[in-house]
Amino acid sequence: MNTSLENWILSFIGRGWSVIVALFVMWLILRHIRVVPQQTAFIIERLGKYHATFNAGLHILVPLIDRVAYKHSMKEFALDVPPQNCITQDNVGIEVDGVLYMRVVDAMKASYGIQDYNYASIQLAQTTMRSIIGTMPLDKTFEERENINHRVIAAVDLATDPWGIKVTRYEIKAITPPKSIQDAMEKEMRAEREKRALIAESLGKKEARINAAQGEREQLIQESEGEKQRRINEADGKAYEIRAMASATALGLRTVAEAINAPGGRDAVSLRVAEQYVQEFGKLAKENNTMIVPSNLADVSAFIAAATSAIDWKRGA
Repeated sequence: MNTSLENWILSFIGRGWSVIVALFVMWLILRHIRVVPQQTAFIIERLGKYHATFNAGLHILVPLIDRVAYKHSMKEFALDVPPQNCITQDNVGIEVDGVLYMRVVDAMKASYGIQDYNYASIQLAQTTMRSIIGTMPLDKTFEERENINHRVIAAVDLATDPWGIKVTRYEIKAITPPKSIQDAMEKEMRAEREKRALIAESLGKKEARINAAQGEREQLIQESEGEKQRRINEADGKAYEIRAMASATALGLRTVAEAINAPGGRDAVSLRVAEQYVQEFGKLAKENNTMIVPSNLADVSAFIAAATSAIDWKRGA
């Protein structure tokens, strides 16, 4: 009986150790399974020495030999470069801060090339910025921000290449001059704005005067053209009237001449002249209180005879 119990106990203990060993092995295997996320890299050391770089996916480590020494994100990230004092070429102290954008391109170099690449990159950006600002006057620093950014990127990217770091962008957030310089710049900008306002106002007045003068000139031209056309029209009308009167007079004379040359025409002319003489003499008597009577009434006959002779001469000619 005792022997059977001992055998059972020994068998139970043996099975228990087997289970414990199996569980330990399973735990050890699970403990050394690694799932690497996307855009992440694990640096694996084997017995304290670099062994491999695990990228995204499922990986199994050798228990008790391999270990994950470093983990790096391969995404681009931003580093805030703290404000720093810089001296410009014209000895003006300004404060400059910015943002540095970079990413890890070689996880092994980033692990073993430098202790802290973030801190080192910030220090490089600051020292490069101070060197660049020292070669520019104050006014140039505000105008050349894009150029400064490119020069900082080139210098820092070259220095961080052995560390497996790629600098993609650098942006200056603010350039802050001293308070006295800010006041002077504000006064200068205010004066410049007032100057531009005065120039714009004077140009507006100039344009207004030019437009008014051009309008008056065009008005005078239009009026003169109208007056010219009016006079031309009047002259044309008078010329037409003269021609019409001349034509009518010529026609009348021709008619009178034809009438005189007709049989009995001479007697009719003599009678007509006598009638007009008497008629005009009668008007004279009506218009004046004093009546003038020819000394020789035979003058009427003489006048008629003279008129008749003139008509005969004209006809003979």
